[in-house]
Amino acid sequence: MPSSSRTPFRQTLAKRGLGGGCGKTMRLFLDECLSPKIAQALNAEGIHVALHPRDFGGLCASDHHVLARCVEQDLVLVTANARDFRALVATRDVHPGLVILPSVGRERSESLLRDAIAFLSGRGDPMDVMVNHVLEVSTEAVMTLSMLPAQEK
Repeated sequence: MPSSSRTPFRQTLAKRGLGGGCGKTMRLFLDECLSPKIAQALNAEGIHVALHPRDFGGLCASDHHVLARCVEQDLVLVTANARDFRALVATRDVHPGLVILPSVGRERSESLLRDAIAFLSGRGDPMDVMVNHVLEVSTEAVMTLSMLPAQEK
């Protein structure tokens, strides 16, 4: 992809010598409402990068701070806090994406997140697919992908 068509996030990654992998790697920030064990499991596989605030002393950060970190570091935000983050992300012109999981236990959350990653990977580079999008995942693993903020017609 020519550098002029890269998102600001991808330009930042390229400058840092990151990205450009197989196109199926996701960079995720798991909100503190989700178990850090989910991030540990994803990281252990060596395919995805998953950060959890417990890993770097970021517990109790404001939602604004969490989103700013995700934008700065090109991290798709994964949360079960739909209302607050959907409204906050909608105020951004450009963001790396938001995955909304239902409030379920750790094992089910991990399973649904893996389903979401597979869903996105089936549509191309999941990081590119998620730019300015929200993916809502139901308890039955039904995926709803939509633009956020919505584009004017």
